[in-house]
Amino acid sequence: MQQATPQVVTPPVVSQGNDLKAERDRFVAMAFCWADFLLEVDMKETIVFAGGPWQAITGLTTDQLKGKTLEDIVLASDLGLMRSLLGVARRQGRIEDVDIRFKGLHAKGLPIGFAGYFLEDLDNHYFLAMRISRSQGAGLMHGGHAKVADSNLYDTQSFADVLGGKLKSAKPGDADNHLTLINMPGMAELKDRLDPEQAAELDKVLGTYLRASSVDGDSAAALDEGKFGLVHADDLNVSELESQLAEVAKGFDPSKKGLKVQAATMDVDAENISEEDMANGLLYAINRFKEQGGAGGFNMQELSSNLSSLVSQAAEKVSAFKSTVASRNFSLVYHPIINVMTGEVHHYEALTRFEPGVSPFEIITMAEETGLIPEFDLAVVEKGLEFLNTIPRNKPMSIAVNISGQSVASEWYVNSLHNLMDQNEWAKGRMVFEITESAKLVDLEQANGFIQRLRKGGFPVCLDDFGAGAASFSYLMRLEVDVVKIDGPVVKDAQKAQRGRALLESMATLCKNLGIETVAEMVDDQYGLEFVRKCGINYVQGYLFGKPDADTKSFNMPKFIHLFPNPAFTTSKKW
Repeated sequence: MQQATPQVVTPPVVSQGNDLKAERDRFVAMAFCWADFLLEVDMKETIVFAGGPWQAITGLTTDQLKGKTLEDIVLASDLGLMRSLLGVARRQGRIEDVDIRFKGLHAKGLPIGFAGYFLEDLDNHYFLAMRISRSQGAGLMHGGHAKVADSNLYDTQSFADVLGGKLKSAKPGDADNHLTLINMPGMAELKDRLDPEQAAELDKVLGTYLRASSVDGDSAAALDEGKFGLVHADDLNVSELESQLAEVAKGFDPSKKGLKVQAATMDVDAENISEEDMANGLLYAINRFKEQGGAGGFNMQELSSNLSSLVSQAAEKVSAFKSTVASRNFSLVYHPIINVMTGEVHHYEALTRFEPGVSPFEIITMAEETGLIPEFDLAVVEKGLEFLNTIPRNKPMSIAVNISGQSVASEWYVNSLHNLMDQNEWAKGRMVFEITESAKLVDLEQANGFIQRLRKGGFPVCLDDFGAGAASFSYLMRLEVDVVKIDGPVVKDAQKAQRGRALLESMATLCKNLGIETVAEMVDDQYGLEFVRKCGINYVQGYLFGKPDADTKSFNMPKFIHLFPNPAFTTSKKW
């Protein structure tokens, strides 16, 4: 689908002498009817006039831009294109509907569509009228919410934030108070049949249809491969939109089979729910939608009838969880990490428990999905410090507390944790930090800086879930840690085949060569203990020695003396 060509005002025929300035001013005024930004550039590519909110793009005011050259503000990779277009303008008089990226506040450059003219009668200057597309503009002017490449649709988190605000501000029965989720199963397979350029164009066209169908042209999202969402007025013909999207997919499909399109529409009652809780509730519900199966495994009709209540229930859960964190209404239980040769308890992992019948896994998953995990992680550290403070200082005991990969990326969490540990220097060597969900670590340089500050402060760091993803080994090249905990399923699978054993042995050898200790999870029987010991693993954790318990004294290690070649049931040295 081609974007509509902007209707740029044709410059008026100008008279000579004193009329030139008046005509220029008139052209500027008329151009602003279409444009967000204006530039007047001379033949040397020097800016002689700038109008519009350029500071939001480049960080420079309009006065600061005067005297700058295009090379100063256009992204280097787009400068050649810009100059070619100016050449076109000199030859043909005009430029229409082209995107150029500018340097400044956006690391990758913000694409801005522009059109303009080259006017001999006005000192041989270029007059460029520019605007951010409606979707890009909203993201820029409202906190820079993230967009998905090619489709220019919001990502999941940004959509939930924007949508929460829109629905919260809407009145009951408002015509724009509708959310539709769209599923196109088989999208990944369709893109496999396309080359990269065609796949990108497909995303672009689908994004155009979805944005055009949403309220204000800026309320649609790409939630996952083949899964979309939009907020729209009640007069949108959703069935017609389904047909349009199906036709687009069919048009791109070399086999002409296309894709089935399924939609679920709901009204959301935002009454008595804060905007933040509404956004978090929507995010939780949208993630449930993303987790649903593909063709044949997704009941959109059921979703349509249940989605509204799911959002409300999720918002209530979020509110309840925030209250739980604030009141510290959760407890910690402990599970020992044991030396495979001596049976010594090295430390205990602190695990969270909520009221009976509440799954810690579900609660923590919800906290991660709704962005609440940093607050919870910090509360767990505080609980852990309270526990350690009840242990005599002359008694050697240490615990490990978990940190989500999301928390590592949270500036608030990082600063809060460092401040907390600076206030509790007595805990040095008694608290270990275990980074979970490491696959969610995006900025490894920032993450390693955080880890090294903890280690220098006397707090060892463990990388959890090792071996669970392809990135695990590369992480060891970027993250300097004291220990890695090998994912339980990896340990279980290693016991089933020689290839698995070879993989586990290679992990142990690599870590040993790097000076990193290893812990094997899910060691639940004697065979598993002997197996990982032969593979070169240093420590184990599992139900062989008991289930997690609030009382660390419940773990009676001497009764396992026969399982260890060099039994010594004391607390081992710290990392």
